[in-house]
Amino acid sequence: MGTAQPAHRSAARMRGEHVDALLDELSNLPRVIGAPITLAWNAEEDLLDLLATARTRPDREQVRDLLYRFYRRCADVDLPELQRPATTVETWWPEILAFLHTGITNVGSEGTNRVIKTIARDAYGFRNPGNQRLRTRCATTRRARGHLDAR
Repeated sequence: MGTAQPAHRSAARMRGEHVDALLDELSNLPRVIGAPITLAWNAEEDLLDLLATARTRPDREQVRDLLYRFYRRCADVDLPELQRPATTVETWWPEILAFLHTGITNVGSEGTNRVIKTIARDAYGFRNPGNQRLRTRCATTRRARGHLDAR
């Protein structure tokens, strides 16, 4: 079994004194350790600030400023851990912008697709494709449970 991941703690969800204590602890570390962690944490906060504008009808200038702040922070340091997310945001920018303006995501279809792939992986080697379709339908639809036909 894998270890449980800690809950995400953004600065917006932390009390001010906890943010201050965290930043103090990071600044007390040797610079070679503390500085990259602080930069990465701040870049993540910048991205979260941008994503928090979803469904708020952000104007172009607000989105531009928040995006620039995120990119600038990622570019200011030579860390692959910050260059990768900046590249990902750049690649997916049209979709991210659509989410910011509409609040609509494809999370439901992505979740269903993940379940289907997991079922297919678990059923690998089964000889009957009908059983695999039935297992997938059971896992992804509530209405079909109880009245399933493998055809």
